[in-house]
Amino acid sequence: MRDITLGQYFPGNSPIHRLDPRTKLLGMLGYIVVIFLVKKITVFLLPALFVALVTYLARVPLSYLVRSLKPIRFLLVFMFIINLFMVKTGDLIWGWRFIEITEGGVYQAVYITLRLVLLLSGTSLMTLTTTPIALTDALEKLLAPFGKLGFPSHELAMMMTIALRFIPTLIEEADKIMKAQMARGADFESGNVFRRAKSMIPVLVPLFVSAFRRADELAMAMESRCYHGGEGRTRMRVLHFAWRDAAAAAMFLAMTGAIILVQALWV
Repeated sequence: MRDITLGQYFPGNSPIHRLDPRTKLLGMLGYIVVIFLVKKITVFLLPALFVALVTYLARVPLSYLVRSLKPIRFLLVFMFIINLFMVKTGDLIWGWRFIEITEGGVYQAVYITLRLVLLLSGTSLMTLTTTPIALTDALEKLLAPFGKLGFPSHELAMMMTIALRFIPTLIEEADKIMKAQMARGADFESGNVFRRAKSMIPVLVPLFVSAFRRADELAMAMESRCYHGGEGRTRMRVLHFAWRDAAAAAMFLAMTGAIILVQALWV
């Protein structure tokens, strides 16, 4: 459970850390679109190099990206196996009775796995290099034009950021509860799938109770400080686009253009 890096912030003063959070948020959304535009396995080399470059500039240890993949390792294996045996296109590589592995199945399995790995690795860099407060300000600024239509931009940004902020806290709380239950003789690893799922009930119940208690304490703390939304709220740090944001946007557009060009020329 400690391998979950979603919502965690890696402190630093790198060029990626100093980017405007709006630049990183828009870059993340654009990166997701670009990943889904890739149609060939070899073209995935370009976003992979982009992620490697951003990781190097952010000075984030590679172990953090590897840890971000651990929680979905079973999903990656499941998706790989499903595509490997269910896709029946191309020449037959191996077959036994009704089980067949074709060239199209191998290609699709590798393609889907690479897409999921790059999606999670790239999006994890945003939360690792952006504080929850900066993320809140970026979301609120980007959604501010919709406020004229009655859209609660500040409240939505605050709820999303609080959810991200408390993911590591809830993970730590769940780890403590599991250790306490194991000290009392609980077994979470033996038995079949149903028995292991049933053994998680003594963890989930106190975890939900703790989450509701924390939410109530947070609400009381906000009310005691006279919180009344984003109206008239001032900020210690005002967001400003700088030259580094333009450089980051140019680098991202260059990667996008290269992907589109390579796929257009690839016959």
